[in-house]
This record gives sequence, structure tokens and C-alpha cells, in this order.
Amino acid sequence: MLQNPVEFFLNLSKKICPECGESVEDQAESYILECEHCLSKKVE
Repeated sequence: MLQNPVEFFLNLSKKICPECGESVEDQAESYILECEHCLSKKVE
């Protein structure tokens, strides 16, 4: 039985930052794995 695509995406687990362990706020079509805080440290 096929699952509704919307339900599938709503049930995905949250992304966790591999650097600090915080949950990553998802953005549409984003492949970034790190959280905003860790990303800002890398840019500097």
C-alpha cells in the first residue's frame, strides 16, 4: 500500500548537526547538514 507523499515527508526524522548535535531547521531543497551556528563558525 502506498503512503501519501505529504505524510511521508511529515514523518521524516529531524536532521541532527554532526558537529554539535543540535537539530537542524530544514529548508526546502537544502542539503546542508550543519546547524546555523556551526555553519557560521566555518565561514569565518
